[in-house]
Amino acid sequence: MFKKILIANRGEIALRIIRACKEMSIKSVAVYSEADKTSPHTKYADEAYYIGESPSSESYLNQNKIIALAKQVGADAIHPGYGFFSENAAFIKEVELSGITFIGPSSSSVMMMGSKTAARQLMQKNNVSIVPGTTSPVSSVEEGLVIADKIGYPVLLKAAAGGGGKGMKLISSRNEFVSSFESAKREALKFFADDSVYIEKYIEDPRHIEVQIFGDKHGNYVHIFERECSIQRRHQKIIEEAPSSFVNDKTREKITRAAINAAKACGYYNAGTIEFLMDRNSDFYFLEMNTRLQVEHPVTEMISGLDLVKEQINVAAGNKLSFNQDDLKINGHSFEARIYAEDPENSFLPSTGKLLEFQIPSGPGIRVDAGFSRGSLISLYYDPLIAKLTAWGKNRDEALERLKRALDEFQIAGVTTNISLLKEICNNENFRKGKFDINFIGKEFAGGSQGSNTTSDEIEIAAVIITSLLKSRSTASEVKNIISDNNNWGRLRYE
Repeated sequence: MFKKILIANRGEIALRIIRACKEMSIKSVAVYSEADKTSPHTKYADEAYYIGESPSSESYLNQNKIIALAKQVGADAIHPGYGFFSENAAFIKEVELSGITFIGPSSSSVMMMGSKTAARQLMQKNNVSIVPGTTSPVSSVEEGLVIADKIGYPVLLKAAAGGGGKGMKLISSRNEFVSSFESAKREALKFFADDSVYIEKYIEDPRHIEVQIFGDKHGNYVHIFERECSIQRRHQKIIEEAPSSFVNDKTREKITRAAINAAKACGYYNAGTIEFLMDRNSDFYFLEMNTRLQVEHPVTEMISGLDLVKEQINVAAGNKLSFNQDDLKINGHSFEARIYAEDPENSFLPSTGKLLEFQIPSGPGIRVDAGFSRGSLISLYYDPLIAKLTAWGKNRDEALERLKRALDEFQIAGVTTNISLLKEICNNENFRKGKFDINFIGKEFAGGSQGSNTTSDEIEIAAVIITSLLKSRSTASEVKNIISDNNNWGRLRYE
């Protein structure tokens, strides 16, 4: 087993990995940027080192600094978390060549699945259903028009090297093709340094279902059931759940078998996720593979009783999976809600500033993964995710009620959050009945989140917070400056 692991990440996922290391008696090494110098992950790790200025390109995305530091401190493994270098085949290759173990898949597997077109070709060869469309980049507008006419509108243009909705264009008619094609290529080049795009048939009103898979270096594979990830805004997940209320036992058997076949096709090991689109008839199509640990892994842990981060470390060390398929059973139901520092009433613009208050919920079935605490600074340099709230229950109804209760308990002041939107979703009748698809937010909240006007009670609570700050930590001018800097003076939100 490893003696020391460097964590090439920040925030809640860095803390998550540090905790797993502590339980396995492995030394943990944190890295931090200027903006994160007082972040909780720097305090909980056994060692913490400054890696560069606040912009990611000068710190968390500085490949040479991270590998050099790992060698310097004697780390025998690097865990990438998610984001940053977690799916960067070039970085993984450099780690492999350095003699340090990368806690994740091989660089060759990541390279195979990193190109969306190459991945589609591979799936097609291994009898995994793909959405009708091209398996190679489209070279010209003329070629694209011929293909789109043949497939039939609507179609999607997608970046071959990317994801997350970047470089994606929905084309409803032939008249839209030329301008959308040029726009998609510009976006793809901007975000992924590769302007290659391909065409897929647009599946109307699908569900986004993903399967958690795990493989080891000895050829053993398991699935850990599916997750429902259809509640999205601009192609970014907001609420996930496991298992999916839409997937029955027969469909689960089919989709999990397809997921394992996909993993075997690229010689995959460690944690990974196979993502599918599922239509209203429960027919499913390969979308992409995330060659890393997912943000939403807690819902799978809650229904399976597994610790996926510990298992990642175990497999990376060369050991066999510590469980087999027959050991796994679905136990209850789980939801995860992502708490973002953004304003649902103002086009979801990011909200930055200091957390004047940060009290997390607790109680039966509740888990909170957070990378911040009271006094932490939410900066403009990184993803605005503050925390992940996970709720478990013996069935979907109980899990949802616990999620609602926990959202009510969450207390955050100093920045605006999306908690009001999350509450609205949980109270939506169609969501409660499981009647939704990936267009749910657009359909149900076409006019945006209704939010909530600040009530007299909330103003009184805010006053109590400020009074407490004045007595214990800050002068009046400091408190006013903090709130003024956040553009919240006179309209302090308490959610």
